[in-house]
Amino acid sequence: MPLSHPPLDQLPIRRLTGDDLQACADLSEDRGWPREEHKWGLLLTAGMGLGIDDPSGRGLVTACVVTSYGPGLGAIGMVLVAERYARRGVGRRLMQHVLDEAEGTPLSLYATSNGQPLYEQLGFAQTGHSEMLRGRFTGTEPATAGGVRPATAEDLQHVLRLDHEIFGVDRTHLITRLPAFADHLRVAEQDGEITGFGALWPNMDTHVLGPLIARDPATAQALVASLAAASDRPLRTDVDTRHTALLTWLKANGLEHIATNAVMVRSLPDLPGDWTRRFAPLTVAAG
Repeated sequence: MPLSHPPLDQLPIRRLTGDDLQACADLSEDRGWPREEHKWGLLLTAGMGLGIDDPSGRGLVTACVVTSYGPGLGAIGMVLVAERYARRGVGRRLMQHVLDEAEGTPLSLYATSNGQPLYEQLGFAQTGHSEMLRGRFTGTEPATAGGVRPATAEDLQHVLRLDHEIFGVDRTHLITRLPAFADHLRVAEQDGEITGFGALWPNMDTHVLGPLIARDPATAQALVASLAAASDRPLRTDVDTRHTALLTWLKANGLEHIATNAVMVRSLPDLPGDWTRRFAPLTVAAG
């Protein structure tokens, strides 16, 4: 007799660990996403991964990661359901579990057009958009500012203070992992003051640019140009669509539009912090 399995709504939701990295990457690939082992490794370490095992032994039915920034905000990402279990309610069940565990903590996420209706039903509201770009940076249109250099260990406390000021939440557990996670970490400096920072980290055949924090668009351009010069790969980044000057400049330098995702929040009117100096996040994991 064939083995019987519990109904989907009775399969246990469990905490994912670093041992689940391969299964998470397999799940990404199953849905046509890049495997992104490097990003999964960071998120499973700095955040809380949740998933449901396939009772047939074929990896994961569904998974997501919740990154906590204290009582003021949590970020949800990498929301995936295996193709063979799509449209059977498991994604909604996992998301409802996340909401129950959050106990009212405000949450944010980036949503594709496919995922947005579900998130709206669960109480998320759209507050903006992020545009994904990809391409080889040409440098055809030069940056208009300078003062960018590689970050040193002595810069870390200054970077942490600037990040907290601009994001409005404490991201120490992520930012302190940047030197090991990123291939390149640069700071912008003027008159001895750090006015921005940016990182470039490897992801499949690209380098992802993010986070990108800067005093103004000119400083953001200088950070991008410096980081791009250190890479021999195509660049990928996600930019808040309100930063039209940076987007125009990036497209003039060879990056092309890939997708637009909705920025959504729950139990908050908008993301905290200062969006005018927040150009690109550390990671975007749209579901």
